[in-house]
Amino acid sequence: MKRNWFDVDALLAVADQNKAQYAVAKPFPYIVIDDFMDASLLSEVVSSFPTVDDLNYYKYENPLEKKLAFDDVSCLPDPIFGLLTAMNSAKFLLFLERLTGVEGLIADPYYRGGGIHQIEKGGNLDVHIDFNKHTKLKLDRRLNVLLYLNQNWEEHYGGCFELWKGHQVGGRHFLEKCEAEILPLFNRLVVFSTSEKSYHGHPKPLTCPDGWTRKSLALYFYTNGRPKEEDVPAHSTTFIKRPEDPEDEALDRLREARNRGRLSTNVIL
Repeated sequence: MKRNWFDVDALLAVADQNKAQYAVAKPFPYIVIDDFMDASLLSEVVSSFPTVDDLNYYKYENPLEKKLAFDDVSCLPDPIFGLLTAMNSAKFLLFLERLTGVEGLIADPYYRGGGIHQIEKGGNLDVHIDFNKHTKLKLDRRLNVLLYLNQNWEEHYGGCFELWKGHQVGGRHFLEKCEAEILPLFNRLVVFSTSEKSYHGHPKPLTCPDGWTRKSLALYFYTNGRPKEEDVPAHSTTFIKRPEDPEDEALDRLREARNRGRLSTNVIL
């Protein structure tokens, strides 16, 4: 079934309405756009979303991260595959470039680390910065795009996406304070620039009802090179302790081990 996911003129109008706010947002450039797309089309995506038992998800299961992810989008139901494809298209790249000011964006045909995500009750994602290089494509990661799919989501279910201010000393990252908490509401789009300062996560365990999950689509976008002052060698996802986290040597060792983790895709070709 052919669906008209986006109208390019409407997308560019949304970009123009939000680009000034994006540029000055703190603690790093980001935007939250509600009612982003046709709600009836997005409801089709939700209705077709695979359960935790439907796919061979990549399972992150440790104290730092408890979530499910699947990036082989060709295996996904048609509405999800169609929307992810539309969000990886030239039309969507034009929207993102207009919104963020980052020119020459390149979509990832492998959806490395992206695709569909869901988190079960009690799940979490430690505050972190993302891997910064696509080692297969030899590109620099510049933007994250998250589209939330959670209908009838109540505030007390938790699941807030948090943006943190932080800094580095001697190559080590230190978090200072959370500057934004974003509920993962249905049809809410979040776009943010990725860098060595884009500290983000979902650190508080999810408190949704039994049988519910926190669902989202995730796409990451790249450029061939980046500003010289932002360029650093390739690294994996890097987890950082929050100021309020208790002293825990075992957890600190886990962070160090995880930060030296995989740099490859989940997809086996």
